[in-house]
Amino acid sequence: MRPERFHRLRAVLERRQPDLTILMDRVNKSHNFSAILRNCDAVGVLTAHVVPPEEGLVLHHGTSAGTMKWVQVHRHETVEDAARSLKKEGYSLIAAHPSEGSVDFREVDYTGPTAILVGAELHGVSEAGLETADLCVRIPMTGMVKSLNVSVATSLLLFEAFRQRQAAGMYERSRLDCNEFEQHLFEWSWPSLAAARRRDGRPYPRLGPDGEILPESD
Repeated sequence: MRPERFHRLRAVLERRQPDLTILMDRVNKSHNFSAILRNCDAVGVLTAHVVPPEEGLVLHHGTSAGTMKWVQVHRHETVEDAARSLKKEGYSLIAAHPSEGSVDFREVDYTGPTAILVGAELHGVSEAGLETADLCVRIPMTGMVKSLNVSVATSLLLFEAFRQRQAAGMYERSRLDCNEFEQHLFEWSWPSLAAARRRDGRPYPRLGPDGEILPESD
């Protein structure tokens, strides 16, 4: 572990937003899934949620640029299960869906705990997903097409959240619990060792100021 890389990892982790997330409702194209994860990393999303399509979903490495290492992905059986879990944690569920009654996505406050719900490119958010949403938002458009690619639409919403949160000073210092921060930092810095420790049921060792592993006491 080079000290320069360790300090870069620490700086990125300090800007992660533990209460901003994406819920993908059966997004069925791997390149869209991968691109959405890349968008998540760009704005500091720590964890993304996905309800996989019935045929399954794999990461498209050419599009993801390795973001699977930096954005955790939690899988759920159904969108109802995912929504129930997120709402229990205090999230508002905002569906990207141009339905009747939807509002301009720029008129929404994203500084509170926010989960942005997006669906498959052809059919959009499922009926079950819409029933769980607290609000639907739309992206104003003046052309002939009726919708954007799902990863592009997701990036617009995420970067509006980023703009608002940056203006509110939410990226200026770490918003993670100290123990959670140290856990993620070790897993980012020493992924193979972290996996071995988890497998053996052993705690992570402490890290020094430059990411070096400190001697463990007997």
